[in-house]
Amino acid sequence: MEQRLGFIHDKIEIKILILFILRRLPEPVTLDTLGTLTLCDGGITYFDFTECLAELVETGHIETDGHTYIITEKGRINGEITENSLPYTVRAKAEESTKELSVELMRRSAITTSRTIRRKGGYTVHLALSDGVSEICAIELFAASEEQAKALENGFSENAERIYNGLIKLILQEK
Repeated sequence: MEQRLGFIHDKIEIKILILFILRRLPEPVTLDTLGTLTLCDGGITYFDFTECLAELVETGHIETDGHTYIITEKGRINGEITENSLPYTVRAKAEESTKELSVELMRRSAITTSRTIRRKGGYTVHLALSDGVSEICAIELFAASEEQAKALENGFSENAERIYNGLIKLILQEK
């Protein structure tokens, strides 16, 4: 098989690239996200990508719930064995883009928010930050309306680390 430097030009390589990408992500991703990451190479068409993805699902290398995709153990093993056959420049591009997304996905999975309706009106909003093992900070706040509850959840999601660090600083502040 002839290989042009930096471009993928057959379906086997596309499949290997898809597995390469999914091996580096900590949680399932949507078709759009996976497509964006996979189409980093100028030699891949969207049609080839979706066809290869469907074949990987069919062969049990990838699982889907209809909305997101995640690599299986079979895909992880086969991907690890074959990924060195990808052109270096393609691997480097894919690794860089998956690294950025992986950090964001890990951050998102460390932050949880929820709200419950109180019997006498309003909402209890639960906001938590995890280190990947357990919660390191959890706060419950009252919200008078659903809009206020959503605003608290959104604000915490965007600023969880700053809120945690500020809280620790205030608690440990000497008088």
